[in-house]
Amino acid sequence: MNRMKTYLLLAALTSLLLVAGQAMGGRGGLLLALAFAVVMNVGSYWFSDSIVLRMHNAQEIGPADSPEIYSMVQRLTRKANIPMPKLYIIPDDSPNAFATGRSPAKGAVAMTEGILRVLNMDELEGVIAHELAHIAHRDTLIMTVSATIAGALSSLGNMAMWGAMFGGGRSHDDEDGPHPAAMLASAIIAPFAAMLIQMAISRSREYMADEAAARYSGKPWALANALRKIEAWSHRIPMESGSPATAHMYISNPFSGGMASLFSTHPPTAERVARLEQMGRPA
Repeated sequence: MNRMKTYLLLAALTSLLLVAGQAMGGRGGLLLALAFAVVMNVGSYWFSDSIVLRMHNAQEIGPADSPEIYSMVQRLTRKANIPMPKLYIIPDDSPNAFATGRSPAKGAVAMTEGILRVLNMDELEGVIAHELAHIAHRDTLIMTVSATIAGALSSLGNMAMWGAMFGGGRSHDDEDGPHPAAMLASAIIAPFAAMLIQMAISRSREYMADEAAARYSGKPWALANALRKIEAWSHRIPMESGSPATAHMYISNPFSGGMASLFSTHPPTAERVARLEQMGRPA
């Protein structure tokens, strides 16, 4: 059900981009939206992993750097039936982790220094299992595509806003051109709708990754405890690296709080914990 919901939401996001492009620029706007989406998706497909790792100043580690963690990841990858991903450490005290890579063969898992200090090994295993589930489900690619389309909609919205302000839109001789009112409405509504759809996609994938992580590790309670700790410590030690644009990648939104919690890319931690604890109860 969650997988089908994700595909429907991606289709809705793509349709929204095309409708907004046509509303903002007529047939020319529709073609521009298509071209924009293709260019941004191709770029994000090939380069998003290296860009985000460089953004966080992540440093790759090997078996000699942390043999216990490396052997744990090897054991979990066998259960997930995926290749061994590259492992990275992010020099940030806020506890968190994320996965990236356009395919399981190109997967990478990044952990902050803070998460290694805050969690015990069982809890860390639950977090890593969650990130490996994202790689196995190709969520890293799905979320990159959704974020790219949402970004394209925001860019089109800004272009339409400026165009309407400076007299763009339908001319007297062009009945097929965009109406200024339609341009303004699309510029305001489309990016907001895209954000809501992107949030829905991200939340669906988080639930699926939690369930898979519980199966891989066999310790749903450990992941539940890890989520509680990460959320509590994130409020005490805010994330210094990254940006809200990458919030959907983390196991827990490091930039939530206040009004931002209303538009979080993740489900409520309490709800995720309740689901995991239910999985851990004996039948």
